Amino acid sequence: MIQGPASLPDLPVLQRARGCGRIAVHAVTGRTRLQGLYQDGCAKIRLPKAASLEAVLINTAGGVTGGDRLEWRAEAGPEAHLTLTTQACEKVYRARDGAAEVSTTLTLAERARIDWLPQETILFDGAAFSRRLEADLAAGAQLLAVEAVVLGRTAMAETVRAGSLRDRWRIRREGRLLFADDLRLEGPVADLAAQAAVLAGARAFASLLLVADDAGRFVEPLRAALGPLGGASAFDGRLYARVTAADGFTLRRALLPALTILRDGAPLPRVWSL
Repeated sequence: MIQGPASLPDLPVLQRARGCGRIAVHAVTGRTRLQGLYQDGCAKIRLPKAASLEAVLINTAGGVTGGDRLEWRAEAGPEAHLTLTTQACEKVYRARDGAAEVSTTLTLAERARIDWLPQETILFDGAAFSRRLEADLAAGAQLLAVEAVVLGRTAMAETVRAGSLRDRWRIRREGRLLFADDLRLEGPVADLAAQAAVLAGARAFASLLLVADDAGRFVEPLRAALGPLGGASAFDGRLYARVTAADGFTLRRALLPALTILRDGAPLPRVWSL
C-alpha cells in the first residue's frame, strides 16, 4: 500500500532576544550628570567621554528578528541635555513568525533637551519590524529625533523584495499631541518603494523632527544642505524633514550636515563618522 507523506514535525521554539535599557540625567551646577542607569537582557548602555553627556545604546544580540523585543527609556531633568545614539546600525533579519518590536520612550522636564540620534536600521528581505517612538515634553523642552531606514545593502547586492515595516511617532507637550506620524511598508516592499508616490526607487530614507521654539530658523539652511534629496517645513515650533537616497552611504552623507545644522553646530557622536 502506498502511504502519503509523513506529517512534518512541529518547528522548534526559537530563543528570542529581550532587552530593556533606561537612563535618567539631571543638571547640577549647569552640567548634565547621570542620575540613574538600568540595563537588562541584551540592552546595554555605555557613556563615552564627550563634551556633553552622551549615551550609546547597544543591542548585544547583534540584530533583531521576529519575536524579539527591545525597550529604551530616557528621562532628562530640568535644563539637562542628553544625546542618545547607537553603537552600530540595527539589523533586522528575516522573520520566521511575528515581528521584531523596538519601543523608545523619552521624557523631558522643563527646558531639557534630548537628541535621539540612532544610526540607520537595515532591513533584510523577509524582515518584519515594528518600531515606536513616544516623547513627552514639558514647557520649554526641546527634542531632536531622527530615524533612518536602509532597504538592503546595495554593496552586497541585497534586495528587500518583501517584508513589513511599521514606524509610529507620537510627540506630546505636557500631554497634548504635537506631532504624529505613521509609516507602513508591507508586502511587496520593492514594488512599493519603486512607486513615485512612495520612494521613487530610493533604497534608503530618513525622517527628522526638531521641536523647539526657534525651529523655523533652521529651515532654509537645512533645505540647502539636503538639496534634491529631501524637503523640510516648519510650523509652530516644529520642523520636519524627510530624506531619500539611492543607498545607505548617500543617505548618511546627507544626514551628517543636516543633523549638525539642527544641533546648531554641535558635533555629532563619533559613531556617526563616515
